Amino acid sequence: MAARLWHVPIVELPPRAIQARYVDPLAEVWLGAARRIGLRVERRADAYASTDGRGTMIIGTAETLDADDSLAQMIFHELCHSLVQGEASFARADWGLDNETGRDAWRERATLRLQRTIAARYGLARFFAPTTDYRGFWDGLGDDALADRTDPTTVAAITALRRSTQLPWAPVLEDALVATVAIVGAAAPFASGDSLAAGFAARAPHPTGLPIGAATTGCGTCAWRDGRGRCLQVERKVDATWPGCERWEAALDCQRCGACCREAYHAVAIGPRDLVRRRAPAFVVDRSRAPDAPPLAAADRYQLARVAHAGPTPDTIVDRCAALAGGELIGEPLTTTRYGCTIYDDRPRTCRDFTLGSPHCLVARRRVGLSL
Repeated sequence: MAARLWHVPIVELPPRAIQARYVDPLAEVWLGAARRIGLRVERRADAYASTDGRGTMIIGTAETLDADDSLAQMIFHELCHSLVQGEASFARADWGLDNETGRDAWRERATLRLQRTIAARYGLARFFAPTTDYRGFWDGLGDDALADRTDPTTVAAITALRRSTQLPWAPVLEDALVATVAIVGAAAPFASGDSLAAGFAARAPHPTGLPIGAATTGCGTCAWRDGRGRCLQVERKVDATWPGCERWEAALDCQRCGACCREAYHAVAIGPRDLVRRRAPAFVVDRSRAPDAPPLAAADRYQLARVAHAGPTPDTIVDRCAALAGGELIGEPLTTTRYGCTIYDDRPRTCRDFTLGSPHCLVARRRVGLSL
């Protein structure tokens, strides 16, 4: 028996109305984050990544980017630039950076230290790695991108980390990173071997609640664990066997710091019995001789002189003790020369009583960008 052929009558259907468009979920997150921070993202084939200083971030189109580029990573990187440069950079093209010469190369390195530190908090260091010629620098940072506190790019990155907790970046940046973890984490079990999502694992926090640190660090070797086993960073007792948190620091070195003599504090009182008044009078200021000075007690009358000096990062000027030597920026990449006190043997009691590794020491280091 011959097979019967079925014929479907042709029916004219109205054209389908497209009511929505598909956008990569990660792109949605980071486009939305940029928008909430105050930036509009424009895709152009004649650009890689830039800003116009008028609220527009320009990112290359998909066909102009490399296979390991993502819109999410590129927006995140540009936001890290804005954190290093400060809020005023939103009104400057390319965040105020010179992209024609190597003048601002140190700022790029600071941005990458910041980017790696933030990304590592969420287990996203591989996922958010840069795809530019600076990839070698990124890979060389290791697990602790802030380990070298003698490098001014570390100081700039720490300052930027503090900005990340303020408007307009907070809480948007953290919200976007948490959403990224959820998306990448969900995709990881299905990812192919060469996918950036392959092998992703979210990082558990440190037992103190702070972000976990590098695998090679531990509470027992941290400079901020005092003799009673308490952590000055969180003001609680910690176990010496715990791994280190993000704020872990090795043994402190006054000559690599100088914070207490720099812009951390603006006045050092000189007592009536301090030898510096007699042995180094050039470093002593008599405040009672200032115009319109009020009556002063003997304990408040004399202070160590202050001078303006090049700051811990290029293009900055700070106020510091006139007796402090060192702190010059040298080399490429930049590093800071060792500090020293030119009146150390005759320094005032105020200086003698300042204790290495004390709460006051931590405050000073935070104020100059050496400690988180």
